[in-house]
Amino acid sequence: MTHSVLLIHGALGSASQLEPVKIALQNSGLAVHSMDLSGHGGAAFQTQFGIEQFASDVLKWLDQNSLRTVNVFGYSMGGYVSLEFASKYPKRVGSIVTLGTKFDWSVESAAREVRKLNPEKILEKVPAFARILEKRHAPNDWKELIQKTSAMMISLGGKPLLTPEVLGAIVNPTWICLGDQDDMADRQYSEDVAGFLPNGKFLLLENTPHPIEKVSIGKLIDIAAQAFH
Repeated sequence: MTHSVLLIHGALGSASQLEPVKIALQNSGLAVHSMDLSGHGGAAFQTQFGIEQFASDVLKWLDQNSLRTVNVFGYSMGGYVSLEFASKYPKRVGSIVTLGTKFDWSVESAAREVRKLNPEKILEKVPAFARILEKRHAPNDWKELIQKTSAMMISLGGKPLLTPEVLGAIVNPTWICLGDQDDMADRQYSEDVAGFLPNGKFLLLENTPHPIEKVSIGKLIDIAAQAFH
């Protein structure tokens, strides 16, 4: 059994965003790693962009760092990447924890998310967030990252990768965690996903919104202690 944990960030996120989680889990006795997916945190864009490319990023990172097997904590989109990776490379994964992951992709839900990703409106209405994105992803163009992320969401809406059939073949122990104040992911569908997984478990976190910065570190340590030790 492996005690190493790989943290996978969400859309428009980066490894640096998960640094407080990394430090806390390291202090709890785990060997914790993090990485930037293609186009994020300054990592170069690849020819392809999307969940399948990100799963390939994870495989490449594990090989480069001589890690045969890791447990995975995937935040938001990182949870989707985690399960896609497990479906492709099940022997490279131990246990999985996802937090705040949106699984209910459809044409309509993708359109709702894409409407939130207008670079010009972000600059106009939340300039502080625009500055965060610019700094977080330099030297990449954060506007290009948003455009590619929007295209990825539209693609997922038209053809979700994690179907009930795909999920039903993932045997890795998996915790599907969701905050009770999360306005990004659907609770009922998250519970359904946990049910589709042969070794899935759903956990609702009280007083917890979607942003990782507002999630109780103590709660994450408790979950990791049960899932990864």
